[in-house]
Amino acid sequence: DAGRLSLCGRGAPLTGRCSPRTRPPPPRTDVAGMVEAARVIAPAAIHIPPLKRLRPWIFSGLFLLVFLAACADLDLTFEVLSSGFGKLGFILGSMWPPSDGGQFGRLMFAIAQTLAMAVLGTLLGAVVALPLALVAARNIVANPLVHFLVRRSMDLFRGIPALVWALILVAAFGLGPIPGILALAFSDIPRLAKLFAEAMENVDERQRESLRATGADVAGVLRFGTLPQVLPIWLSQCLYFLEQNFRAAAVVGIVGAGGIGFELQERIRIFAFDEVAYITLIYILAVAIFDHISDRLRARLV
Repeated sequence: DAGRLSLCGRGAPLTGRCSPRTRPPPPRTDVAGMVEAARVIAPAAIHIPPLKRLRPWIFSGLFLLVFLAACADLDLTFEVLSSGFGKLGFILGSMWPPSDGGQFGRLMFAIAQTLAMAVLGTLLGAVVALPLALVAARNIVANPLVHFLVRRSMDLFRGIPALVWALILVAAFGLGPIPGILALAFSDIPRLAKLFAEAMENVDERQRESLRATGADVAGVLRFGTLPQVLPIWLSQCLYFLEQNFRAAAVVGIVGAGGIGFELQERIRIFAFDEVAYITLIYILAVAIFDHISDRLRARLV
């Protein structure tokens, strides 16, 4: 019945056949009329201006011109690429089989030193970032001028990577792990301070208000109303930065800041690529183990 109603239209008798009076009209085949109706409904979809049609081709052509100009400026030619890949193939062939060069103990000590650099750099960065975060949080220090100055200072120093700090500090302190530790710490301070401040700004204010209602002072509200909420988040963020610093410590070590990066740079300089492969493999294994442990700890904290 429903099918006959839909075919015959409303008001038709349910007799199994449609009378000529109630049979629906045939579908409209006037293409011009359909296009005109579509133009009324969505004119931009029917009539596309020529400039809009050409816009993707114009942007593609400009991108191609810029790309070709960059290749010409950098001397990126087929001869240069083929020569470089040929040397890369020779280097990769020289890496097999990997060898420790009889210095397994020294390499293990370098990895331990790299881990120590990452731990101390992260710890120093977190300790210095904590008071900055307290000043930068709006719900802790309400002075807009102080908040603006601290935030903009953190934004300024956050743009300096750890490698640049390492180059400056190696020139100031000399070779060794001390400039590496300071470089990691200086790189972490503005980033951790920003994350710490944002975590404090997102706490549940009801706990803080309940403590104020009992007559607690500012220190009591911070100790019992804010820190219990943000401490797991802070520890998780510090562990994440520790993972990053364990990788970055190898990079800053290449410029003379100690650790496994310094050992890697020495092997590259004397073309001992079999030892380079060995150092790379054991460092990848150490990073994987450390990341797994850190992930488990962060999961428990969060």
